[in-house]
Amino acid sequence: MIIAATGDVHSPRRFELFVKAIDDMEALGKRPQLFLISGDMVHRGEVDEYEKVYNTMFGKITCPIIACFGNNEFTEKREELKQRFRNIRFLDDQSMNIAVRIPGAMRDLTVGIVGTTGSLETPTPWQRANLPNIARIYQERINLVERHLSHMRTDFRIVLMHYAPTYKTLEGENPRFYSSMGWNVYENVIIRQKPNLVLHGHSHHGTKQAWVDSVPVFNVALPLNGKIVLIDTDELKPGLVKFTE
Repeated sequence: MIIAATGDVHSPRRFELFVKAIDDMEALGKRPQLFLISGDMVHRGEVDEYEKVYNTMFGKITCPIIACFGNNEFTEKREELKQRFRNIRFLDDQSMNIAVRIPGAMRDLTVGIVGTTGSLETPTPWQRANLPNIARIYQERINLVERHLSHMRTDFRIVLMHYAPTYKTLEGENPRFYSSMGWNVYENVIIRQKPNLVLHGHSHHGTKQAWVDSVPVFNVALPLNGKIVLIDTDELKPGLVKFTE
């Protein structure tokens, strides 16, 4: 299965780079079976910018599109995004199972996806001032991800989130800010549940890929990669980083 993934377009800020990245992917002739979005596709709640993002993908991305929300898709805007862009399946602390058609395969591949914004070990000052229950919410999300993974009975399991679930993919950022960019306690969930793949964004200057035990974790943020990340799941082996070319 080939998965295409990206996030952190922050449209309009990196919209032109996103357009180029989609065109470059199409020029490669790669046809992904899933397109995953790790959040922050628009900047600071600018919902109308999602129209531009969606139109860029229309007609070029023919596979299912699944997204989680980033911190720039403000909570009060999320229902509007779900209603306006129904061809994108938004997972907001939710999971879904999907049958993916693999060319040449004898049967569809069943894929389970957990989607969440994720958690910060140290909530931001704004979050602490305006969201008094944020610490509890972040802890509950950790438990939620584990619960959803434990109930999945699919061929392939994916965790799709915005904040980093490990500090390994934050290397390149200032270590002082690791705890306000993610929470490495998710590593315990990853080790116990062993999903096949974990994707996140949020970190614009971190590391593209790391391993938590035997599980590959990809930082798919567009500012870091400069392109749509293409992952061939058949070639994901511990100790081996495999992007499709």
